[in-house]
Amino acid sequence: MWYWVWNWFSSNKEPPPPMVVVPPLFDFPPLAARTRMLESSYNLLFGKLALRSLFQDYFEEARHFSTRIMLKPIDDPHVDLIATVSGPLDQKPEEKIIGNAQFRWQSDVDDPHTFVDLFVSSTDPILLMRSCAYYPKYGFGAFGIYPVLLTKRVSSEDYGVMGLRYGSSNLSLGATLVPFSSGDELPKSAWLVSKMGRLTAGVQYEPYFGSKDGARYKNLANWSCAIGYGLGSGSPLTPSFNFGLELAKSSQFIASFYQHVVVQRRVKNPLEENEVVGITNYIDFGFELQTRVDDDKTSNVTPDSTFQVAASWQANKNLLLKGKVGPLSSSVALAFKSWWKPSFTFSISATRDRTVGKTAFGFGIRVDNVREASYQRADPNFVMLTPNKEHLAEGIHWKIGKRPVLQSDINSGNFEGIPRELRPLGKIL
Repeated sequence: MWYWVWNWFSSNKEPPPPMVVVPPLFDFPPLAARTRMLESSYNLLFGKLALRSLFQDYFEEARHFSTRIMLKPIDDPHVDLIATVSGPLDQKPEEKIIGNAQFRWQSDVDDPHTFVDLFVSSTDPILLMRSCAYYPKYGFGAFGIYPVLLTKRVSSEDYGVMGLRYGSSNLSLGATLVPFSSGDELPKSAWLVSKMGRLTAGVQYEPYFGSKDGARYKNLANWSCAIGYGLGSGSPLTPSFNFGLELAKSSQFIASFYQHVVVQRRVKNPLEENEVVGITNYIDFGFELQTRVDDDKTSNVTPDSTFQVAASWQANKNLLLKGKVGPLSSSVALAFKSWWKPSFTFSISATRDRTVGKTAFGFGIRVDNVREASYQRADPNFVMLTPNKEHLAEGIHWKIGKRPVLQSDINSGNFEGIPRELRPLGKIL
């Protein structure tokens, strides 16, 4: 009798609402973000960091392989080691297998902006030390890059580069200098980038032309400027959009476009619970056009105009598909990732060279426990609602087709409930 009573109560119990699986991104945050304080903000903003990842990651060089191991000890999360080995599959006398290793110490586990690392390589520089100290409270930072061991020191830059910077949520400015150079070579570079709402504008000075200070400052070939329009919070869980225009060194015009789309599709997976009816996918698309705008005679050697288009689709936490097209070649890449600890990623890419009419393959293997994205299932903000449950949304739901979905408060900048690996890179420009 008690069995029938319990069965009656169970049958009248309200079923759980449908759930949507939200997998982690393959590689977030990007490794380039860990050392962004060593580089000009001008070279990272305007969608450049995202486009670099879209056009380069997992596209292995034709007939080459690459292996990367990233390990962090459990007892001390402040340090980690990254080792890479790359080379040709069919080794020729002029080609060599290159090995690199980087040991890094980071003062704050959650803040990658203050660190020291040692980089060793089988090629120049043999030993390189990099250091950066950044104080978020004041916005000031200092950094240095010092080649400790080199086969030959040719220029003053081979003895080290130092830099100072200031950063806030709407402004970034800084300069680099070579301490062991003559005064005529100061500064080595300088940049100023400002954000006004959704618009970002910046200039960068790199003195490659002119023999005197006054001549270098007046020579427009030493200046680059860019403007960008962007949307999005910076978290991969929300869509983002960026469009940029750049005039580089008064000789090259670059137009770029990047969009990150977060979509949900229905899925029937026998390995999941019955309430799991959908999965979140990440789709990225990028376009870049480069055109020469000067009358330099060297333009007959380099193409006057070139472009490249790329797209990627992460179907789930294990599978990533990418492709890109250019005027001379096309490439496609497929990556499979197992989320063990450490995670293991295998990738294969095929490149079609239209100039010679041949297709070549490249392979890559990655082992990583530096980035620990463990976001597997949606929190209540991502619960898909049935029509009779719309009152739970309390007016904050949005719709994809006919399916109402609760909107997370990450759009308002609240990332407290989001894993650290999926939060924006920081509140500095």
